[in-house]
Amino acid sequence: MTEADEFNPAARIAANLRARMASQGPLPVSVFMMEALFDPMAGYYATRDPIGAGNDFITAPEISQMFGELLGLWAAQCWQDMGSPESLVLAELGPGKGTMMADMLRAARAVPGFADALKVSLVEASAALKMVQGQTLARAGVPVGWAKSLETIPAGPAIIFGNEFLDCLPVRQAVRVDGQWRERCVTLHPDDESRFAFVTGPVIAEDDPFIPEALRDSPDGTLVELRPGDAQVVDALAARFSDHPGHALFIDYGPSLSEPGDTLQAIREHQKVDPLDAPGTADLTARVDFDTLAQRARAAGLDVYGPVEQGAFLKSLGMEQRAAALAASRPDQRGVIARQLHRLTAGEEMGVLFKVIALSAPGMPAPPGLEPFTG
Repeated sequence: MTEADEFNPAARIAANLRARMASQGPLPVSVFMMEALFDPMAGYYATRDPIGAGNDFITAPEISQMFGELLGLWAAQCWQDMGSPESLVLAELGPGKGTMMADMLRAARAVPGFADALKVSLVEASAALKMVQGQTLARAGVPVGWAKSLETIPAGPAIIFGNEFLDCLPVRQAVRVDGQWRERCVTLHPDDESRFAFVTGPVIAEDDPFIPEALRDSPDGTLVELRPGDAQVVDALAARFSDHPGHALFIDYGPSLSEPGDTLQAIREHQKVDPLDAPGTADLTARVDFDTLAQRARAAGLDVYGPVEQGAFLKSLGMEQRAAALAASRPDQRGVIARQLHRLTAGEEMGVLFKVIALSAPGMPAPPGLEPFTG
């Protein structure tokens, strides 16, 4: 690596990966993702603010204030159903620019006593985004702090949100070859060592707990994605909720039932690019397997509600009525508000692809807008 490369995040990531491959051989897809996204000096989330119309991608809270407002009222209802505890941790995993939390807190003030009970805790890997969040929430009117991980969120009753958080967790990939599952790995391209390529790696044990149960006997040539990060989240929630009551609500894109296929994608400046091209310069994500997530959470002793399509969930919380009220108060913005509503709830937009699921402490009142998981 040249001296100039030391100050070039993309070159630094690529050099780190080549060095690891030289000493360790091909790396599992999950390791490649972890290096590209979370390297503390040069990883994607460590070096940039990726959210917004002018950056790499845009999320639901950036589309419309209605999204966060409805979730804030959802949280307030959960708090009341919990008996209105004097203190409540309102936490967000991967809170982006802090937009959703700001909208939630604004709506929360409409519920007497709710804002007074809140302590906000944000789990964020990006130093750049932490600065933006601090600016966004500077006048939040409630205590705001940051935690290094889900496990270090302050103790006590909690409502935890993760919007487009799970899809960013590194995934493993497995390919069925001659009746065996093999790890899909990344290695140096055979024709050009400045590039990377996929390769089939070592055999995975048939009883590997991360292979989705419904897909274990798939035919040769099938690719499935394994999500150990989801299991870590479930375990952390189960440990927390065994001592403190609470709900965790996740909103993300993916199927309700386990499906095979390669869903790893890279987004740079709102365009899909090769996931192996210039690691560290694009957002890497993979679809969430909601069925496996729900099964795992239930096995860990959590109560599970959903998944339900995002459009149906938001409508059940009153998004259409909120849109109508906003349009009435801002006649010059009616078209914009209608487009925002459509984007968040329509089947051809985010309304069907995105799902909502709640993982809750055992015996808690059912959260609004969700039915118990029956899979």
